Amino acid sequence: QVQLVESGGGLVQAGGSLRLSCAASGRTFSSYAMGWFRQAPGKEREFVSTIRWSGGSTYYAASVKGRFTISRDNAKKTLYLQMNSLKPEDTAVYYCAAAAGSRWPLMVYYEYDYWGQGTQVTVSS
Repeated sequence: QVQLVESGGGLVQAGGSLRLSCAASGRTFSSYAMGWFRQAPGKEREFVSTIRWSGGSTYYAASVKGRFTISRDNAKKTLYLQMNSLKPEDTAVYYCAAAAGSRWPLMVYYEYDYWGQGTQVTVSS
């Protein structure tokens, strides 16, 4: 069992940066692949990025590649998403998620077993 709590969202101007954090509880955080998804009003939940349990492999959606960086600190049981060069179209609720599956990359929401409550990111133009 893993509980996830996101933080770090907020309001930022276009071109700015934010770093999201996802704190996990549970003894087996390091054994899960982790991911970030986002959902804008009226739209489906969208894959953003994923990272393997070791942190050795990452994968990004084309829309954020080169601007966002996913990382994890297994000792701190924390997942991060550094978001740079933010655009108004990045505005959404951002969710972190944990997956026990071994397939790679895990890009679909139903492949994830645990979810946080989400944190709002708003980018103004």
